[in-house]
Amino acid sequence: MIQNQLALLQKIIFLSMAFLFSVNICIAQESRLESSLDCTISDYIDKNDVPGIAVCIVKEDSTIWSKSYGYANIEKNMPMSIDAIMNIASISKTITAVAILQLWENSKLDLDADVNEYLEFSVRNPNFPETPITIRQLLTHTSSINDSKVYYKSYACGDPAINLAGWIKGYFDNTGKFYDKKNNFYSWKPGEGYKYSNVAFGLLGFIVEKISMQPFSIYCKNNIITPLTMNNSGWFIADIDTLKQAKQYVKANRRNKKSEWISKLNSKQIGDYLQLCNYSFYNYPDGLFKTSVKELSYFLRAIMNQGVYNGERVLEKTTVSEMLSLQLKDNDRQGLCWIKEKHDPLWGHSGSDPGIQTYMYFDYHTKMGIILFQNSGSGNAYKLVKNLLFLMEKH
Repeated sequence: MIQNQLALLQKIIFLSMAFLFSVNICIAQESRLESSLDCTISDYIDKNDVPGIAVCIVKEDSTIWSKSYGYANIEKNMPMSIDAIMNIASISKTITAVAILQLWENSKLDLDADVNEYLEFSVRNPNFPETPITIRQLLTHTSSINDSKVYYKSYACGDPAINLAGWIKGYFDNTGKFYDKKNNFYSWKPGEGYKYSNVAFGLLGFIVEKISMQPFSIYCKNNIITPLTMNNSGWFIADIDTLKQAKQYVKANRRNKKSEWISKLNSKQIGDYLQLCNYSFYNYPDGLFKTSVKELSYFLRAIMNQGVYNGERVLEKTTVSEMLSLQLKDNDRQGLCWIKEKHDPLWGHSGSDPGIQTYMYFDYHTKMGIILFQNSGSGNAYKLVKNLLFLMEKH
């Protein structure tokens, strides 16, 4: 009897020690991973003189790691945060694409229909007046619509000075204020070339307005932002808490100080940087969505999980599959807005604007995704994104 009790006690002690040993190994592994991630990001910040970075890594339907580094506001000594709000630049296009595809799956539009079916004015490349431009072409950068100089000249401090309808009609209507027969379009036939187009996504946003009969920003709030509990996100400066917003910086070198582009954005020197104003441009559905890495992760998790986040469906499974399918015969990267990276199993989008670099990607096979924001254009953060994903997957 006593021998049995001693044997049982020894077994319990052995199992307890084995458990504690395994826990210590796990803690050590977690510590090594954390240290590797910290060192990788800190080294990138030091080499590229980046003010601040925020990162969120997700796996399937959970956040598995998130952290911030540096400053959201250098002047006020405000640390960067995973809750810091930033303009996400061209990642915004993925929000616009979801809005369009919601209407498509509800039979409100046809991706291959002439866009003129949804407009009260005609959109045609004047070089090919008989050739329709389709919504699918807008989503895949094959529409032959060019971003002319007036697009870039519209950058200014504050929210857009004119509404989306005024801008789009002015750009495409041949009597419009911003119409330029020569420069608003390429010389190739719609559907037969490929050039990245920001203005195409402004037109997509306007089509959402016409079909839904409400402002594009309100449609997104009701059908994407609110269902995904992205409560601190929005398209306009007026939509967000600017006290939580990360400032945007460019290096205070001679070229930037003399740049007309930078001077338009009311820059002021803070140490080695020029701090830019909260700026916008007329074509906002292509690049002015404002959110944090934390809240954008809700959107990414919805896409990774076939259209559902936290029980709320924003797209049908079949729609997500179509969105993440290669669309062009001679292009091995382009989905419906979303882009597959070369030589990597990553789907997503990046963004770049003055004082901004943003990335949102996920591995379709491992269901691991990453979102990274930095409040400057310095360096090439895509390499950093790949390195961070490699460390996480290796772990």
